[in-house]
Amino acid sequence: QVQLAESGGGLVQTGDSLVLSCVLSGGTFDSSGLGWFRQGPGEKREFVAAIGWGGKIYKYADSVKGRFTISRDDAKSTVYLQMSSLKPEDTGDYFCAAYKEGWRITPAPQEYEYWGQGTQVTVSS
Repeated sequence: QVQLAESGGGLVQTGDSLVLSCVLSGGTFDSSGLGWFRQGPGEKREFVAAIGWGGKIYKYADSVKGRFTISRDDAKSTVYLQMSSLKPEDTGDYFCAAYKEGWRITPAPQEYEYWGQGTQVTVSS
């Protein structure tokens, strides 16, 4: 059974940095595609970033380009989201997710088969 577990959320101030981590267990990590999504209060879940197998292909939402970096460590079965220059609008629950066809990138949440429980990020102004 594939499980994803996020960590690293917290309360920060505008302009601060934060690193989220997500560990995958029970599955084949290195061939999986991985993504981060977020859901703000009263909003629908939105795509943040995705990375394919080998880390050679990736995609970011326009709202986070230049501020967030997604990376993966296959030896640790872990995907990271480095967030810098955080803004209040980055506040929300952040979820990592995985899909099997890691040779391609997708921002569509319905194509992700496995989801973590989420970690909360709050950016104060």
